[in-house]
Parts: sequence; structure tokens; C-alpha cells
Amino acid sequence: MGRILDSIHNPLPGSEKPHREQNVQVSDTTKLHSSTSPWYMKLILCCRRRRKWQTGASAYLCRMHYVSAEGLTKSYGITALFRNISFNINEGDKIALIARNGVGKSTLLRILTGRETPDEGKLWINKDVTVALFEQDPRFDESKTVLENIFSSSHPVMQAIQAYEAAEESGDGIALAAAITRMDELGAWNFEAKVKQVLGKLNIHHLQNIINTLSGGQRKRVALAKTLIDIGFDHKHTLLMMDEPTNHLDVEMIEWMEHYLNQENVTLLLVTHDRYFLDAVCDEIWELERENMFVYKGDYENYMEKKAARIENSLASIDKAKNEYRKELEWMRKQPKARTTKSKSRQDNFYEVEAKAKQKIEDAQLQLQVKMNRLGGKVAEMKKVYKSYGEKPILKGFDYTFNKGERAGIIGKNGVGKSTFLNILQGIENADSGKVNIGDTVVFGYFSQQGLEIKDNMRVIEYVKTFAESFPLAKGGSLSASQFLELFLFPGEKQYTYLTSLSGGEKKRLQLLTILFRNPNFLILDEPTNDLDLPTLAVLENFLSEYQGCVLIVSHDRYFMDRLVDHLFVFEGEGTVRDFPGNYTQYRIWQKDEESKKQTEEIKVATKPVQDNAGPAAAAKKKLSFKEKREFEQLEKEIPALEEEKKLIAEKMSGSIGYDEMTKLSERITAITTELEDKEMRWLELSEMA
Repeated sequence: MGRILDSIHNPLPGSEKPHREQNVQVSDTTKLHSSTSPWYMKLILCCRRRRKWQTGASAYLCRMHYVSAEGLTKSYGITALFRNISFNINEGDKIALIARNGVGKSTLLRILTGRETPDEGKLWINKDVTVALFEQDPRFDESKTVLENIFSSSHPVMQAIQAYEAAEESGDGIALAAAITRMDELGAWNFEAKVKQVLGKLNIHHLQNIINTLSGGQRKRVALAKTLIDIGFDHKHTLLMMDEPTNHLDVEMIEWMEHYLNQENVTLLLVTHDRYFLDAVCDEIWELERENMFVYKGDYENYMEKKAARIENSLASIDKAKNEYRKELEWMRKQPKARTTKSKSRQDNFYEVEAKAKQKIEDAQLQLQVKMNRLGGKVAEMKKVYKSYGEKPILKGFDYTFNKGERAGIIGKNGVGKSTFLNILQGIENADSGKVNIGDTVVFGYFSQQGLEIKDNMRVIEYVKTFAESFPLAKGGSLSASQFLELFLFPGEKQYTYLTSLSGGEKKRLQLLTILFRNPNFLILDEPTNDLDLPTLAVLENFLSEYQGCVLIVSHDRYFMDRLVDHLFVFEGEGTVRDFPGNYTQYRIWQKDEESKKQTEEIKVATKPVQDNAGPAAAAKKKLSFKEKREFEQLEKEIPALEEEKKLIAEKMSGSIGYDEMTKLSERITAITTELEDKEMRWLELSEMA
């Protein structure tokens, strides 16, 4: 696909952000002084003040209406997922959709994409809006490479790049001028830098690998890269829907994606269990519960408070309805059977009151109560443990003694050896050298990423009975396999379904059940939050916070980690493991302080006077390429033209004009402001390079 894609195929070392983005993101005055003169800094700050044009009433008037749904109903057999729900989505909305597993989140997303149809109701989607869905199980052309799956030849930016490179090679001036214009229209000049940023941050480097050779986590990251690249260069209005996008991503990737989605002008409908990610990206929460949809403005904490108040009001309303029901029931019973002159309206009202009085607000809650095996004085000890794969070190002399009640988290980038460490601790893998001593009373409970070993033609109850027929409880007594399944929200009819028909969340719940069967006193949880709904996560957190044994957690869910762990094993790569005394948020604060100190030192070095004899290499570094010279010349023409257009629009808006025209002008002035800011920042960069 030409020279640009050739360079994408070999991402820059460390996948650094492009020079332009680094300048835009600078917020610290010291950093501005380090690379710019005072006039440059003032001009940058002036450019930033233009962002104020994008807020207020004028920006609000420009919001396009994307989706309207009225009275949507969907059922599978006799089970209703949701009934008579209505909602609207406008341009710029960032909405989180939450619910228990199996109540219709993914179904609702598929209805919005047109892959499924509702049983009842109306759905309207603006004809100018493109609906994009990032699914939990992405689809690919399995025989093609990563590169071919990410970049479709029909993509408008790809076509523009190919036309430009063909015209440049042919020397056709007319075709080259047309190609340059098209590249300008699509903003394709920074395509390479943006693609490198996305691929680098998601750790996607081997672009010639065939898709069917990738692991589940790698496939998920490739699908995410394709989605982010497509929306980044799609100049149409896009509604992006994402179903659990943080699964299989490490924490640094998640934090980068939070920043990316906030920077992009994207309208978002998000299904996620990650509460920090939800709060960072979304400002509205929709909850599907008991066939209804409830809408809450604000963050997750506000949602919890408002939900509690709503349930309290509902319970009070039901109590009132029960009192009224008793009176109306007595009246109905007193009526003579032969009498036909009963008040029809009162009869109708009776049945409405009866339905309300018999409502049940309390949903079934997952119950975790197991008997833990006694934990002796000696737990686990790792002495001078070394482990490598070829030339890649995983552990270099790791030394640690676990104590009773230990609550440790494990963090680090994908591929640094976190799962290997867990396997060595449990004796699943052997260390190259060193000692691993485990106490005689220790019983491990390992919740692995691999999940259940699904057996064909086996029902849920049969699978559970392969472990035991009955299970002892923490408070004494025991439960049958069927009773224990009910505690884990598997009612009687669900217990006789086949394992292959369970949803992802149900499989995770069943996996957790089989682990607790052994009454472990040392729980090892490797990404336990993937595919679990928020209510189940809350119950699991409460259980673990009261758990008396040892807990070792690998998770990208920062909220989950902050609540449960006392210290962290930070896998920094090259076999180095740091023992940090604190939770994840405290670690990130410490890490940012360390980075700030390092940057301050680098600034001091960078601001030292430059020697006059820097040599020809430094001069060559500043030389503009042909494309950059062409871009610089164009910017010097375009910026004054945009300034003049903006001035004329501002004068027109100050006069007496109609609502429709005011809306159009507001939309145009917002677009001009954004475009001017980008062009001025780019002009400043090129002028510095020149």
C-alpha cells in the first residue's frame, strides 16, 4: 500500500506519540519554556483559548440528533429482556449501559446496528449517522494478515493515499493537484503518525501475521485498533458502540484509550464493568433492570446514590399499594355474584393496584459463603527464583515470603510474565533456579484467564457433580450441588442447560463456583473481572474483603484492585519486580511524581546553551521535506482566509437573523475554530523546524 504503509509496518521504537500531539498536550509552563521562545508560548496559549468557542449555547445548538427509540420490546421465548423502553442519543453523548449478565445489553446493541429486530416499537437512526459496533467476539477474515484486516482498500483515506503516491510517481501535475486537495479534505497527511500511535499503544507490531494464528487477547486488540483507526479518519457522523473494550488490555492501554476517546469527537454507547473507565469516559448511565430502562446523569457514584433512592421510593410505593389492595380486595369480595352494576372503573383500578402490590423489587443476589480450610503458620516462600524464556528474563532472583491474610495485586504490561509467576507459585511450572516452599495446609484456588474446560453434551448440574455432590458452608451444614448452584444464580431450569449455551458471564460465575468447591485458603485470581457484570462484581468484592485467607490478584480493573489489595508486585520487565506498598491509585501517583522529576532533569539538560559547532547532522534534522514545505505554504494562505471568514460570520451573528440560520452559523464557527487551532499549531511546529 505504498511508502506510508511500509513505514506503518515498522512502528517507531517505543511507539512514541507523534511530535504534533506532544506539543498539543503540553500543559506545564516549564515544558513550554524548554522548547519555545516567549512569543511562541503566548501564541500557543492564544490558540488554546479558542476552545472556549466550542462550549456554551452555540455548541449546544449544533448537536445533531442521532437515534430515537420508542417502546422497544424484545423477548426470547417467554423471557422478556426489556419491555417498552424509550431513549434518545444526540451527537457528543457518552453513555454507559450497565445491567446483569443475560438481560439484554448485547442484544440492544445488535438492534441498533440492524443485526436484530425488536419484537415491538419504533427505532429511528439519522441517515447521515454511521453506526459502528466493537464486539466482545470480533469477526475477521481468518485467512488474511493483521495489516489486511485493519486497512481495507475501500477506506477513503487509503484510496486518497494511493492516488497521491501514484500521481507523484507518474509526474502528472493535474492528478497530483487533485490528489493533494483530496488529502487535505480528509486530513490524511497525519495518517501515518496517528496509525503508529494506535498500533504502538495497543502493542500491535507483527502486521504480517495471519489472524487465525493470534491469541484471544491479540485478536481483541487488533479489532480495537481497526475500530479506533476507522473512527479517527471517518469524517461522517459516527455512533460508536463498544462491548467490554477493556478486556485483555493492560492498565496503561486502558488509560491511553480513556484519553483517546476523550480527545476524539465521538458519540459513544459503552458496555463496561470497569468503573474507573466508565467515570473517565461517560457522563450518563443507562441501566437495564426488570425489563425497564432507568437513566442517570453523572458518574458511577451518583448512579449508586440515585438508584438506592429510587428503590427506596419504589418500596414505599409498593407498601402503599399493598394497603390499598387489601381494602379493594375486601370490596371486590363483598359484591353479589349476580350483580352486574359494579363500578367498571373501580374494577379496572383494582387489577392495576394488585399488579403494583405484587411487584418484587429485590432481585436474586449472588451469595458467596464457603468454609475455608485452616491456614497454618507457614504459607508460601519464594527464595532467589530465576525464570527465563530463551533470552527473555521473567524473574531475576525474586525473593518474598507470603504471610497469613496477604492481599497483593500484580500489575505490568502484557507479556512480562505475570501468569508465569502465578504458575511457578502453584507448582504448575518449574523455575530455572531457586526455591518455592508451600505450607502443608495451603489449598490454592486458581481463577485463570482460560476459563472453564467446556465439555460437549454436558449439562451444568452434571459438570458441578464431577467435583462433589455436596458442599460445606462457612456457618455449618452443607448444600447439595443443586442448592449451591441456586446461590450462584442458576435456577432449576438453568441447571439443565448445556455448558456450550451459557453466556460469557454465566461461564465466569460457574468457574468461580467450581473454585470455591475446594474451600481454598489461598485464592489466586487472574483477570477475574472480565465478563462479570457490575452487581456480581460488587458481591465478589464484598466476599473478598471479608475473606480470611490469602488473596493474589492480577487485574486491569483499577477500582477492583484499589478496594482489595494492600501492596503491589509491579512487573517492570527484564525480570525486575518492584514490591510497592500501596494500591494501584497510590502507585500511579508515585509513578507520575517520578516521571515529573525525570522530565525536570531532562528539561534542565535540554535548556543548556547549544554549541555553535553542532555539526551538519543537527542542521539536516531541521530541514523540511517536500510535503512539509508544501503544507507550510498552504497553511500561510489558509489561516488568514479562515480568520476572515470567522470575522464575517461573527458580524452576521451579531445582527438580526432567524433560528435556522443562527444554527448553521454557530455550527460553522465551531468548525472554523477547531480547524484554526489545528492549523496554527501545525504552522508553529513547521516554522520551528524551518
